Formats: sequence, C-alpha cells, structure tokens
Amino acid sequence: MATSDFVLGGLASVGATFFTNPIEVVKTRIQLQGELAARGSYVEPYKGIVQAFITVAKNDGIMGLQKGLAPALYFQFIINSFRLSIYTNAMENHWMHKKNGEVSFSLGLMWGAIGGIVGSYFSSPFFMIKTQLQSQAAKEIAVGHQHAHKSMSGALKEIYSKGGIVGLWRGSLSALPRAAVGSGAQIATFGKTKSLLIEYDLVHQPTLNSFCSGLIAGSLMSVAITPPDVISTRLYNQGLDAQGRGLYYKGWLDCFVKILRTEGIYGMYKGFWANYLRIAPHSTLVLLFFDELIAVREKYKPGDGSS
Repeated sequence: MATSDFVLGGLASVGATFFTNPIEVVKTRIQLQGELAARGSYVEPYKGIVQAFITVAKNDGIMGLQKGLAPALYFQFIINSFRLSIYTNAMENHWMHKKNGEVSFSLGLMWGAIGGIVGSYFSSPFFMIKTQLQSQAAKEIAVGHQHAHKSMSGALKEIYSKGGIVGLWRGSLSALPRAAVGSGAQIATFGKTKSLLIEYDLVHQPTLNSFCSGLIAGSLMSVAITPPDVISTRLYNQGLDAQGRGLYYKGWLDCFVKILRTEGIYGMYKGFWANYLRIAPHSTLVLLFFDELIAVREKYKPGDGSS
C-alpha cells in the first residue's frame, strides 16, 4: 500500500471537514434530543436544520457551530487514510473487478466495508471525543449527557486517567457496523458510478466525473448510515456509572432495541436531513479532493514509478 495514498486520503477528508463540521454539530444535537422518549413527549430545542443553526449560533455563539472540530479533523484524517488507500489499492490491483473487467458493486461493497472497519477502529477515540464536545451546549438548549471536557487534549487525558486505553476505545466495536455500512455503500457506489458514467459516455471529464460519482455515493451513504450513526452517537455520548458502565445502553444491540421500542423508526432516522446535508457534500468533496490529489501525484511523480 503506497504511503502517499494513505496521506492523500487523509488530506482530502481534512479539507472537506472544515466545511461540513457545523452540519455535524447540528446533526449530533438532533440525534440526542428526546433520547429514549416517545415522540411528542419532550421539548425540542432543535426543530429543523435552519432553526438549529440559528439556535446554536444564538446560544453558543458562532464558534459553537465548529465545536469538536479538532477531533473531527483527526477522526476524518485517520478513517479516510485507511478507507481511501485501501479502495485505491483494491481498484488498481483489480480486486474490485469481475473477470470481464467490469467494476463489481459487491466487491466494492466488501473492500469499502473493510477499509471503513479498519479506519473506524483506529480513529474511534477521536469520534467519541468529537461527539462529546459537539453535544456540549448552553443549558437552555442542552440535549443528551453533558460532558465537562474543555478541549480535545483535556478529554484525552481525562478519559485515559479514568479508563486507560480501554476507556479511549470504549464503543469502538459498536461503531464498526456504522463504518461497514456507510463506507461500503459509499466506496462501492463511487467506483461503480465512475465506470458507468464513462461506459455510457455520460461524463468523461475527470473532475466532473469524480464530482457526480461522489454526490451519488454520498446520497446513498446517508440513507444507509443514519440508523447506525444514531446508535454510535448515543453510545459514545452516554455517561458512565462508577464502574465505567454506560448509564443507558449496554452495547450496540441494546441501544438499537431501546431506541426502536421507545422512539420507533423515527428515532432511528433522527437527524437524517442534517446527515444528508453533511454526508452528500462531504463525500463529494472528499472523493473529489482525493482524485485530484492522486492526479497531481501522478503528474509530478518521478518517471521510475516510485511513490
């Protein structure tokens, strides 16, 4: 696996995260409001995406929309370094192709899931801290458990001092379904769409091809990832008892059953539109930036083919 693929994958996601983190803040708040409460039985400080943006800015300040940016950048760099470099190597080595040379959607799904799982596990501590920082809000609009972290470094120290390495990776295994479903859907759709657009003579210009493929991949990803994303947000943000056990959920399955039982299907899709508005442009930008960075690397790499 080329080191440059790993680094370029991370850089592509960092560039996109600066633009999409405010939507992530809003999405996290919407997913946490009304936790384990029947629909219509709780106060909703966040009633829609636009209203949520205004509410956060009014109560937490404009910078409140960029809460959790530092761990979000670390998380995106790590997970996409693995995801995109694994995808590139699978594509270049024809591990995603059928015998007739066509890109296989099912093989793309598999390699996308593998990349997502590996990246998700190693980036898990930053996803947890990102979620906990983004949920922090003024008392009037607070939802979910409110952690007292002041910064990413402070959160890392506090979590490590209480739970050690195990504490930093709390919830990591429960986040793997989210990564597998979302990454598999995104990578498989991206690779297949790119080849189809060229095959049917629809979009040949490389940058436009990457943009269109990324947009379609992000749209499908948002539909697939929202339920496991809600579960991950709840698990990572929940408080712990004196023994270090979750106050609300024992694990992924317990969380899924409790949400479905108390909040219904609606609860599993809380924050869907915010998720869509984040994932669709984020996916488009990440995959577009990645393809463009790969093109720049190929243009300027030495003639002996080293990377």
